[in-house]
Amino acid sequence: RGRAEVEAALRSAKINPAELLPAAHCIAFGARAGPAECRLLQLEPALCAELEAGLVIRGEKDEQAVLCSKDKTYDMKIADTSNMLLFIPDCKTPEQLNADPSSCNIIHSQIAGFSNNYWELRRCRPKLKKLRKLLMEDPYEGPDSQKDQALTLSKYTTEDLLSLIQASEEEIFHQLQVIDACQIEGYWRILEFDYEMKLLDHVIQLIDSESWSFSKVPLRTCLEELGSLEPGEMIEHILLSYGRKYIDDGEIYFEMCEDKICRAIAQMLLRNAVKFNLSEFQEVWQQSVPEGMTTRLDQLKGLALVDKSSRPETIFLLKVEDLPEDNQERFNSLFGIREKWTEVDITPYIQDLCAEKQTVGALLTKYARCSMLNGVKVYNSRRPIS
Repeated sequence: RGRAEVEAALRSAKINPAELLPAAHCIAFGARAGPAECRLLQLEPALCAELEAGLVIRGEKDEQAVLCSKDKTYDMKIADTSNMLLFIPDCKTPEQLNADPSSCNIIHSQIAGFSNNYWELRRCRPKLKKLRKLLMEDPYEGPDSQKDQALTLSKYTTEDLLSLIQASEEEIFHQLQVIDACQIEGYWRILEFDYEMKLLDHVIQLIDSESWSFSKVPLRTCLEELGSLEPGEMIEHILLSYGRKYIDDGEIYFEMCEDKICRAIAQMLLRNAVKFNLSEFQEVWQQSVPEGMTTRLDQLKGLALVDKSSRPETIFLLKVEDLPEDNQERFNSLFGIREKWTEVDITPYIQDLCAEKQTVGALLTKYARCSMLNGVKVYNSRRPIS
């Protein structure tokens, strides 16, 4: 097409050429134009800025792909469009044409490919449940464990976890801290619970024998006194897991966390019992924690559940990390355990499902039905539970 043909087409369409840019693109399908081999990805401005830093798509063959930036995770969904999307090499945008006053003639371009869909991103919760599952395949039982000395494939490096876990690097490292994982000989490991309790007991006994304050436990002395019993890195790891590290007058100290210690001892007491009489449990629990520490039921949120409907009242182990990661499956599991829940009881078991800016109330509205029972608001399933 020439300029006269373009202007004639505009007149036929009753479009005033003066309202348009002087340049006109005449596009045509090339000889090899077809469905594009590349894929379109719709990105928000903030994510575009991270392209140079690197974005990565993660997921195994049986998983829905996610895209990860350095610190966020996004679901990837194919969005169909009724408008055909064209790939035109060297196509100039209106901004580029305005910047070049000489571009006032006909520009002929060939279409290299086309697409009827694009990838749409939506911020999602990182899929981190698999992280703990992988590390629990081979928990660390201590340097003297015969099992650990045997060759095993169930050990994972940082690179392994980055390739297997559908989450950003920062989210993965944060979760490793949350689950108290540590690196041993280059592999990420979780301590086997009995070994963890053994290490904690060594520290608590040393604190008691030295009459230290739980707010000021010296690292150097702990390593000197307990080094003959356990590796130094394990002693320091247990102090990090159950305390806050700080420096005073050039020395490293730890302030031990009362809630974490009480919670761990409660788990130790509950793990071998199906149900425990609540009043008896509270008595035994208080007697089992270090002197000076006070036990409270709110230390067990997401770890244990009190059954107030039974007579006498009972308590049993129910760990949030053992529940399904999918929202609907999580609610199905919870309503299978208990038909009606108060918001206070169910919150610790669904808090981690909340997406960005989502509240527990919004989750309950979507997945549960509200009613009143003896003047108390309770929630039950919206669908039958088999």
